[in-house]
Amino acid sequence: FPLTIWFTTNRFIQNRYSAIQSSLTFYATKQMMLPINITGHKWASTFMTLMLMLMMFNTLGLLPYTFTPTTQLSMNMALAVPTWLMTILIGLRSQPTASLGHLLPEGTPTLL
Repeated sequence: FPLTIWFTTNRFIQNRYSAIQSSLTFYATKQMMLPINITGHKWASTFMTLMLMLMMFNTLGLLPYTFTPTTQLSMNMALAVPTWLMTILIGLRSQPTASLGHLLPEGTPTLL
């Protein structure tokens, strides 16, 4: 199911399931990426896959006598640290002054 986000469906014969899935994926991606400029749209498939994985993990908790994998700190850290590091490194590469400014607390003197 998550792999179908990566592949375009115009090469395959669409049935009802794939048509609904592609339209929902397109609508959700459009809504999530609306406030982001066009250069940020290349991360849409990564973000949608991450959101879909988190939703599937959390719906697993609806089953009786189970717990979600996202309750474990190791799972959260394994997802959060690479994502945070990716955004910091890309920000440092594209706009170093602005991204370093975001790492400082508010009210810091401008000399820093």
